[in-house]
Amino acid sequence: VQLQASGGGLVQPGGSLRLSCAASRRTSSNNAVGWFRQAPGKEREFVAHISWNGATRVYEDSVKGRFTISRDRDKNTVYLQMENLKPEDAAVYYCAVHRSAVGSRMYKDYQYWGQGTLVTVSS
Repeated sequence: VQLQASGGGLVQPGGSLRLSCAASRRTSSNNAVGWFRQAPGKEREFVAHISWNGATRVYEDSVKGRFTISRDRDKNTVYLQMENLKPEDAAVYYCAVHRSAVGSRMYKDYQYWGQGTLVTVSS
């Protein structure tokens, strides 16, 4: 499975972006998908994940109420809508396919990773 993350860019604080993660194979639609991010000098951290059917969505506390993860199984694409962005949200964002249909917060549980898309939040 190949993943293509896109949608990053430069945005002012308070602005919005929508990230997309397109998978090359339909089989990924039976797996949970997660978003992680990594800022310079920091470890990769969990952002959100969504179960195979979209019924379960889990968010890291700092993004709750601002970020929304969703998926379109017909398009093999998962989205991360980011609102009210803050400077501390700036990072390279990665999407990944989980080994199961449910998902988890642990990056080691994800088997396929995209190349990352850069989000910069600055005035």
